[in-house]
Amino acid sequence: MSLDVSPALLEMAERGEVDEREFVDCVRTSLPYAWELISSLVAQTKVDGTDFADNHVPPPSEQARGQLLRAMASDAIRGALQRHFGVQLAFQNCHRVAVFAPSEKNEERYRRFTSVRAQLLNQSPELRDC
Repeated sequence: MSLDVSPALLEMAERGEVDEREFVDCVRTSLPYAWELISSLVAQTKVDGTDFADNHVPPPSEQARGQLLRAMASDAIRGALQRHFGVQLAFQNCHRVAVFAPSEKNEERYRRFTSVRAQLLNQSPELRDC
């Protein structure tokens, strides 16, 4: 299961639309490693005064990797995180998450980061089975 959904939140979803803030809170508590990684990258951009930050450190465990994969693979989760943090997220090789603050400069940087070339250049034997 991807998320630890409370009975109240599940009931709300069964009745109709769910408030996105409640969904984001469910993501935060269900996927703490992914939440902390993305939060820290967003914070890094603010501290550094930049509009881009990325992670090169593999997750500390398979559980953490699974959280990150679930967060990045789900359109609903990824979209909610992007809206919540006001960034665009990108992902390579099971752990390399990048955040892009909205800016014209970042459009080209995002295209380069998500290109086939960048994916190929980011390969390594250590990440083969991630």
